[in-house]
Amino acid sequence: MTKKQSLFFRKLKNEKFVLIDGNAILHRAYHALPPLTTSKGELVNAVFGFCSMLLKTIQDFRPSHLAVCFDRPKPTFRKKMFANYQAKRPKMAEDLIPQVALVHKVLEVMEIPIFEIDGYEADDVIGTIAAQAAKIKNLGTIIVSGDRDMLQLVSDRVKVYAPVKGLSEAKLYDEKAVLEKWGVLPSQVPDLKALMGDPSDNYPGVAGIGPKTAGELIKRFKTLEKLYEEIEKLENEKTKEKLIKEEKAAVIAKQLATIVTDVPVSLNLEKCELSNLDREEVRRLMEELEFKILIPRLADRPDKKAEGQKVQRKEEKKEAEQIKLF
Repeated sequence: MTKKQSLFFRKLKNEKFVLIDGNAILHRAYHALPPLTTSKGELVNAVFGFCSMLLKTIQDFRPSHLAVCFDRPKPTFRKKMFANYQAKRPKMAEDLIPQVALVHKVLEVMEIPIFEIDGYEADDVIGTIAAQAAKIKNLGTIIVSGDRDMLQLVSDRVKVYAPVKGLSEAKLYDEKAVLEKWGVLPSQVPDLKALMGDPSDNYPGVAGIGPKTAGELIKRFKTLEKLYEEIEKLENEKTKEKLIKEEKAAVIAKQLATIVTDVPVSLNLEKCELSNLDREEVRRLMEELEFKILIPRLADRPDKKAEGQKVQRKEEKKEAEQIKLF
């Protein structure tokens, strides 16, 4: 089988481009799975979880193109803007660091391109690439990430596929689903977070303004800027006082919450084609990592040893086909 005949490539009338948030999925896999080691004693739980999620995503959505984005270790512009940004987040676990390199190796063998750039988070790289992809006719983008900040990128051309329980369950967010979750439109997520803050990223927003009040304010005034322009219209004096006192913090919080979509990176869609994938090379790597349970998922059809998974895969495929993506 040649690379151009790879099982994962299927010409679609409306093609799908999957963008994976590498760091988010790796961290989720590391914490969701028990320690798994090879016969040589090499810890690979995060790598296994990442590969499992990658293959599941490919099977579920049958994308024509795929790429993975990672954070870089150097400080980002947000850290320079707000010194305490993500200050409470623990450093990457020592035994996770070598697994990042292993995942890079997996992606290299699969010929799946990696995008990362100093000074920016993977969120910004994904936002930029998704914005570029949105300009390409007949191409819809699916972002795979556990980071809910990504929901601000959702549009008629972009969806977010987010794990909701470990790695076993995930939810596909379109504009309607974002509205149901947050009570605001995807584009208003940064405005919402500007008021309520984000403990995980360690920025406060407006003290005393919780999710409910923040949602009501953004639904009424549409944006943070409009809220402050018309702040005298607020009937609740206590809320008005809080907003006036914390205006600077709110403005900074919105800047921190907003995903940048003009990072200096260019999308080469041809290099992202899954037709580049060489199944036999991937099989050899899976054997080397001792991920034997994943090997049947590389086949055109499940082999006899994988018959037990046949019904499940049919159901997953049926469910995926029922999802109206683009």
